[in-house]
Amino acid sequence: MNVLITGGASGLGLATAEAVEKEGWRSFVVDVREPSQRFEHATADLADREQAERAVRELAERAGGLDAVVTAAGIDRCGRLEDVPADDWEQVVKVNLLGTASVVRAALPYLKRSRGRIVTCASTLGLRPLSDASAYSASKFGVVGLTRALAVELRGEVGVTLLVPGGMRTGFFDGRPEQYKPGPEAGLNDPADVAQAIVFALGRPVGCEIRELVVCPDTETSWP
Repeated sequence: MNVLITGGASGLGLATAEAVEKEGWRSFVVDVREPSQRFEHATADLADREQAERAVRELAERAGGLDAVVTAAGIDRCGRLEDVPADDWEQVVKVNLLGTASVVRAALPYLKRSRGRIVTCASTLGLRPLSDASAYSASKFGVVGLTRALAVELRGEVGVTLLVPGGMRTGFFDGRPEQYKPGPEAGLNDPADVAQAIVFALGRPVGCEIRELVVCPDTETSWP
């Protein structure tokens, strides 16, 4: 199985790429930077539609087709709407939502041929928003809506799964002001454990759909 993974150079994307390889499948990574591991990869800024589409096509042709796409790339910019510069706020939406749409759109011709599967990564903040996270919540609410619409559009052609992860122990929180970092009581999940849920969804036989998965720490404050 050929699996294209966005954000595969770090965090959940990297954990997913590693889990895919352990399963005996092949990982193809799209990221804004090159992964340190020796995955087949293409660099692209997912906020740029042309770059995103070009990276997908390049890897799909290199792979000889795609069987699955996992859209794990994501960024954040914390702060109240009035305090976050407009360009920064919009960049979050471009990467998280529009980048997801661009990647899926470019991959669809390959996935339809293989009767493949899409796993999108939203967030618990895409179901229950928090203050000072309007950009991230708006983008992830959008991913939820996009994925549910795709499930209707593509039924019988391509499998679609929505992953809703809670907090994980990744570099996602690095560089934030202390007030926006999870405290020691957060009990964040290991991204490798969340990646196993993705592998499970990818491994379902054609016609068996895992429509939505919520995977979060038992202390997750944004769920339910």
